[in-house]
Amino acid sequence: MEKRDRMRDRFDREIEKMGVRIKEADNFKVEENVFDETTLLALYRLVHKGKIKVIGGSISTGKEANVFYGEGEEFPVAIKIYRIQSANFRSISDYIIGDPRFSSIRRSKKEIIFAWTKKEYSNLSRALDAGIRVPRPVFFDRNILIMEFMGEDEVPYPQLRQAAIDDYAPVYASILASMKTLFNEAGLVHADLSEFNILFDGEEPIIIDIGQGVTPEHPKAIAFLVRDIKNINRYFNKKCPLRDEEEIFRDIVGEHRMEI
Repeated sequence: MEKRDRMRDRFDREIEKMGVRIKEADNFKVEENVFDETTLLALYRLVHKGKIKVIGGSISTGKEANVFYGEGEEFPVAIKIYRIQSANFRSISDYIIGDPRFSSIRRSKKEIIFAWTKKEYSNLSRALDAGIRVPRPVFFDRNILIMEFMGEDEVPYPQLRQAAIDDYAPVYASILASMKTLFNEAGLVHADLSEFNILFDGEEPIIIDIGQGVTPEHPKAIAFLVRDIKNINRYFNKKCPLRDEEEIFRDIVGEHRMEI
């Protein structure tokens, strides 16, 4: 604890010299199990490289990571920090092991989390290149991912489940279209798609939390895709007319023609 506090004090002094401002500094400091030595060193490198100009308050706290508001070189950013000490190692490794892109990584907890961060950056890049509305990835270092902040005036857009939507039908259609593009153009299955991992900006859905996304070659890819389809239909049930789950599946996989 004392070593971590010394590291944090040193970090504060060093980034202050660089002209980087920390908003809500007290809240930033009290986050437990987040700012260990590895994370502080990675943050320092990101600040030194000019990827972060301002570090703001907490946006969200998830099962595996904390997200903070920040300001980058060109636009507001979200700073996602995967917790090395308290992240669920087993749930993360299920999505890493079996992904051919990461077949050579060692299976230590730290290496898995570093690979996961790189994986989310890669998945965001592939989705963005395919034309899907996702946060634009900026940079990553070890367990820290910097990406475009999706919101206004430092307030993130609401999750789909909390959004005020007048007509659900076009939103439903847009999400299904994104799932199809993700599979066929980006070569990915989200693998955890639900009303919790989709934001709504008032006009269109934004897919987030894509770190667990896998390629179609992953041994569980088809099972994950089926689960995603079921989750989306479950949420939109009674909100708008639904398409048949098997029809959606066959439309997404196309020539693959895999059975549910």
